[in-house]
Amino acid sequence: MTSRAPFVFIILTVAIDAIGIGLILPVMPELIRELRGASISDAAFWGGWLAFTYAVMQFLCGPLLGGLSDRFGRRPVLILSLVLLGIDYLLMAVAPALWMLFLARFLAGAAGATHATAAAYLADISDKGKRSANFGLIGAAFGIGFTLGPAIGGLLGELGPRAPFYAAAALALGNAAFGWRVLPESLPPERRARFELARANPFRALLDASRLPMVGGLLLVHFLYVVSNYVYPAIWSFFTIERFGWSTGMVGLSLAAFGVSSAFVQGWLIRRLLPRLGEFRTAMFGLAMHVLALVILAVIEDGIWIFVFMPITALGVVVGPALQGMMADRVPDDAQGRLQGVLASVAAVAVILSPVVMTGIFRLATLPDGPVYLPGAPFLAAAALAAVCALLLMRGRKAAA
Repeated sequence: MTSRAPFVFIILTVAIDAIGIGLILPVMPELIRELRGASISDAAFWGGWLAFTYAVMQFLCGPLLGGLSDRFGRRPVLILSLVLLGIDYLLMAVAPALWMLFLARFLAGAAGATHATAAAYLADISDKGKRSANFGLIGAAFGIGFTLGPAIGGLLGELGPRAPFYAAAALALGNAAFGWRVLPESLPPERRARFELARANPFRALLDASRLPMVGGLLLVHFLYVVSNYVYPAIWSFFTIERFGWSTGMVGLSLAAFGVSSAFVQGWLIRRLLPRLGEFRTAMFGLAMHVLALVILAVIEDGIWIFVFMPITALGVVVGPALQGMMADRVPDDAQGRLQGVLASVAAVAVILSPVVMTGIFRLATLPDGPVYLPGAPFLAAAALAAVCALLLMRGRKAAA
């Protein structure tokens, strides 16, 4: 084992998590239709509730697993989460009825701490000044995985709607075996915190985290940013098909282009920005680019401009790692797992809320007899939220000065 092997495992864990999500996206509608014998509309309805189940379980269990990793270490939680994720995919591959898909998503959401625990592991092994840059690598790994996943899933889907689930299970279980072999524990016993079930309550965890110095306001900014940023997966396909008449292939190409661009920004560019700008200015720069990109998307009339402005759109992804680094530097070492669990819960709430809000705005703005036709209206709403984030961040900076 080399000293880089644990770092490689963490990056692979996040990438494989994203690949697994992307693998199943192209075939999930077909699998639900196979189980239900119903229309695509019915499949979309049940697919939405499956996503809801996963996000709710992530919200409820994120602080629990974060607290367990603070008490027992990152290694067992990471490896167990990967094993349970592999079991989830196998259940979905053999599911004879819709209820088993719900059971599998329930299990996957409950065990879905790989991202948060991976971030806590990196926080353990990173110097304070380098945490944001390493969190950026996590984002880059997720971007690469999410770019590769749908393409691989689409190809495997030609073999049948269940084939990608077997591939996703093999990736998760294979990485668990790799971690068992190469991953040392990053949190020594003397730095571990006592586990308290009350703190594992996600609502209590949010309250406790909000009381940490300079963390409460940043959590609110993080929440609003995730709601704003999730406008992309929430309405992208609907928007591009309605506005530009794109095919599903063109939609996929645009998502792949965004994945590559965001991976470049989080994997390379952010490591150059942070030493020059610092975490606060990097976050402000990212929010400015995020607002600009959203306003452009709301008003453009030719789809080619999406690719022209893709670099500006991708620059907005620096906000997440910068905020994450700012919060990680403000909590003690024995609370890093709990913080990352809280961040996962905050993100889960945002992911539950954002699609409902953004698709609702999109529907109202595209009704045939509506007061105004503006498919890009959700992007304007997201831009307004991002502007609020910038104002809150500046206000918090002045208050701390």
